[in-house]
Amino acid sequence: MEMDQSFSSSTPSRSIRKLSSLGVFAVFFLLCSTLTSVDAYDSLDPNGNITIKWDIMQWTPDGYVAVVTMFNFQQYRHIQTPGWTLGWTWAKKEVIWSMVGAQTTEQGDCSKYKGNIPHCCKKDPTVVDLLPGTPYNMQIANCCKGGVMNSWVQDPANAASSFQVSVGAAGTTNKTVRVPKNFTLKAPGPGYTCGVAKIVKPTRFVTQDGRRTTQALMTWNVTCTYSQFLAQKTPTCCVSLSSFYNDTIVNCPTCTCGCQNNITQPGSCVEGDSPYLASAINGPGKNSFAPLVQCTSHMCPIRVHWHVKLNYKDYWRVKITITNFNYRMNYTQWNLVVQHPNFDNLTQIFSFNYKSLTPYQAINDTAMLWGVKYYNDLLMEAGPYGNVQSELLFQKDLSTFTFQKGWAFPRRVYFNGDNCVMPPPDAYPWLPNSSPLSMTPLLLPTMVFWAILACLLAYV
Repeated sequence: MEMDQSFSSSTPSRSIRKLSSLGVFAVFFLLCSTLTSVDAYDSLDPNGNITIKWDIMQWTPDGYVAVVTMFNFQQYRHIQTPGWTLGWTWAKKEVIWSMVGAQTTEQGDCSKYKGNIPHCCKKDPTVVDLLPGTPYNMQIANCCKGGVMNSWVQDPANAASSFQVSVGAAGTTNKTVRVPKNFTLKAPGPGYTCGVAKIVKPTRFVTQDGRRTTQALMTWNVTCTYSQFLAQKTPTCCVSLSSFYNDTIVNCPTCTCGCQNNITQPGSCVEGDSPYLASAINGPGKNSFAPLVQCTSHMCPIRVHWHVKLNYKDYWRVKITITNFNYRMNYTQWNLVVQHPNFDNLTQIFSFNYKSLTPYQAINDTAMLWGVKYYNDLLMEAGPYGNVQSELLFQKDLSTFTFQKGWAFPRRVYFNGDNCVMPPPDAYPWLPNSSPLSMTPLLLPTMVFWAILACLLAYV
C-alpha cells in the first residue's frame, strides 16, 4: 500500500513537470515566431509589401494561360538594378510552355518531350524580367524594365511588373488546378519573405471605354514583406551631424558598416587617391554588384550628413548631403526618409522632391525626399560627383523649437528603405552656453591657478 501511495503521489508531480516543460516550450515557440514577424515590420510603413497576383485568363487543353503581376505597395522601398528574381515550386508536374515579358533562368530537363519543347521543365523555376528594348511581340504591359520597380510614393506608374506564362501538365478547371508553393522573391538579394498563396476573388478588368467589365477565371495572391535583418548582416548607411553653433563635426560611429582590414581581407576597401583605383574598380567582382567601398572610419556605402546651417528670427535652415562611397553602384531613383518633429512646419525645400508621410495618422513628422527627374535622381558612384544635396527651410514653432539637447537633429533616417545608423545622443553638437564643465578640460587647472594666486596675494 505504501508503494502504491508513493507511486500515486509521484504521478501528479511528473505530470506537472511534463506540463510545465510543454508550457515553457510553447512560450519559447510563440516568442520565436513573434520575433520573426517583428523583423519584417516597419513602423514608418506598416502596410508596405509586394503583392504577387496570379490571374488565370484562359484554359488550354493541358493547362492554362496566366498573367502574373507584382505590385510594390511599399511607400519608399524600391527594387533597383539588377532587378527582381521570382521563384516558386510547382504543386504537381507542371511545365512552362512559353512566356511573354519574362523568362526563366534555366530550361531544365525536357528530354521526355518530342517536337514541341517547353520553355522550362524545372520543378522550381526561377523567373527574371526582360530588359528594355525587347521586341514588341515579346512584351506585355508593365514588363521589360530589367526587373526595376519604383516605390509607390515616388513613381506609382512604374511600381508594378508583369509577365504572361502558359502552363502545361496542369489542371484545366478551377477544381483541378493546383496553386504553386514556396514563393521566393529576391530584389536582387535576400530580404523578402513570401507567404502562402491564397485563392481570392477573381480580378475584374474594365475596358478602356469603361463600358464593359471582364474577370479572370481564377486568382490567387502572394504577399512578400521585407526585413533589413535578412537583407544584409551589417548596416548600409550612417548619419553624421554638424551645426553652425559648434565647430564639432560628429562623424558616423567607427566600424558602423564593418571595419577596415586590408591585412586579413585584402581589397575590402580602396583609398580614394590610390593609383590602383581604376584596376580595383574593374577587377574581380565588378559584375557581381558586390560593393567596393572607399576606405573610411565607418566603411558605409552611403553617408547622410545633417547640418544645422542658419538661424533666423522666425525660421531655421538645414542642409542635407548624401555621399556615395561605393565605387560600383549608381543609385537610381534614390530616396531618403527623415523623421523630425518640425516637418509639420516645413516651408521650402530646394532641389529635392518632398512628400509627407503620416504613419501615425495625426502626427506629421516624417518626410520622404527624392531627386528631381533628369537633374539629381541619379546618385553617382563614389568620386567627385558622388553626392547630392539640398536645403530645407523650417518655420519655428516657439512652443516647441529649441537647439538644446539635440532637438534640431533627426530622430531617424532611412536611405532606400534601410535604416541608417545614428551617432549616440551624447555625441551630438552642444550649445556653447549649455556645455558642461567636463567638456573643457583646461577649465579646472585654470581655476586652481587663479585660486592659488588669489590666496598668495591675500597673504602678502
